[in-house]
Amino acid sequence: MRLFGTDGVRGVANDDLTPELVFRLGRAAAHVLSADGARFLLGRDTRLSGPMLEAALVAAICSTGGTAIRAGILPTPAVAYLARSAAAVGVAISASHNPVEDNGVKFFGADGFKLPDPLEDAIEAALERGDLRRPTGPAVGAVEEMADAAERYVGHVAGLAPAPAAGLRVVVDCAYGASAAVAPALWERLGATVFPINAEPDGARINVNCGSTSPEVAQAAVRAYGADIGFAHDGDADRVIAVDETGAVVDGDAIMGLCAMHLHAQGRLPGPVVVATVMSNLGLERALAGRGIRLERTRVGDRYVLERMRALGAALGGEQSGHVVFLDHATTGDGLVTAVQVVNVMLRSGARLSELSRPIDRYPQVLKNVRVASRDGVLDHPAVRRAVEHAQRRLADAGRVLVRPSGTEPLVRVMVEAEDLAEAEAVAAELIEIIARVLGTPPA
Repeated sequence: MRLFGTDGVRGVANDDLTPELVFRLGRAAAHVLSADGARFLLGRDTRLSGPMLEAALVAAICSTGGTAIRAGILPTPAVAYLARSAAAVGVAISASHNPVEDNGVKFFGADGFKLPDPLEDAIEAALERGDLRRPTGPAVGAVEEMADAAERYVGHVAGLAPAPAAGLRVVVDCAYGASAAVAPALWERLGATVFPINAEPDGARINVNCGSTSPEVAQAAVRAYGADIGFAHDGDADRVIAVDETGAVVDGDAIMGLCAMHLHAQGRLPGPVVVATVMSNLGLERALAGRGIRLERTRVGDRYVLERMRALGAALGGEQSGHVVFLDHATTGDGLVTAVQVVNVMLRSGARLSELSRPIDRYPQVLKNVRVASRDGVLDHPAVRRAVEHAQRRLADAGRVLVRPSGTEPLVRVMVEAEDLAEAEAVAAELIEIIARVLGTPPA
């Protein structure tokens, strides 16, 4: 089974993702990605296992003669940005929105982009090699500290706002994660009145009943503080879910839609096309089509969105989950960059977020999970294939069905979209029952 998933190498820290494995992974990466003396910039989220895995990577890099630059607690997109500016390989130690016990390692090239599959395959192949270099004496690698990493990143993102946000009341849910310091600092620098919540860097509570996976917390805060807008980040701040002034959720689809319409009206949306995944709502596709904008769909995973964006020359793409890429400003999904772009549209248009998101209607969409022992080959099961085909025939052109294995967890994800919520729920329930029965597992 391939070690790298759709978003780096992930697992339960100190169980399947051990320091020993991470040490070997670091040595293999240093061998494949660089010559002697290479530079690696390391950033991590707040997870309790972060320092342990960081230490393994630092040791691995130094053992090959490379330089490990420790940037501390930092959003994953900040690692990508700073790696590019420092001409270093970026390494983010994070499991993003996953539970506390998980962690992961994600590599970025010195260009700021995630590694392509062939390079990841080469790293995996090098894991078992016993002849990787081990310099001694003065040739052993060094460790450097980048004490101003967070400040550099905040300055970069703040520079994307052409006008101050003075008078704007902003709630920021930091999910006890990597945005705990940088997100409040960003909005303070831009002149907004900031209401930070879950803003302690607490690795024992990262993503627990907060952040982008629990947007109801930010919704309640927006209402309580009478804020103009709220932003809920995930653990490593590569995602963001917005909340409008009424307390309603504005997800990644709506964010892409309102930003695309604004950019298209200014003649700044190449194509004009937006790249999204098969999970994005049919309502987004139809709203964009009404403005003469094409929605190009890819398989689930931000790396596939980015690949298609680069192939098409697109400037905007992303996922319903709030992982949005503004390719003119970032090489990966960046929750803080996305938040600034949303506020830019608000300030330039003079409209509230509820008004801007209103044209993006949403078809009722039911999302369910089935936990499985192994997600490999699930869609090849004859009973699962028949159930999916039957469901799509039942909905015809009035909806969509998507059944797919998770890229990071032992789950099968079921999505049903229909004009009528009751119909979507009924179809989803049938699929869940069949998948759970044939796989011998209950719904997650």
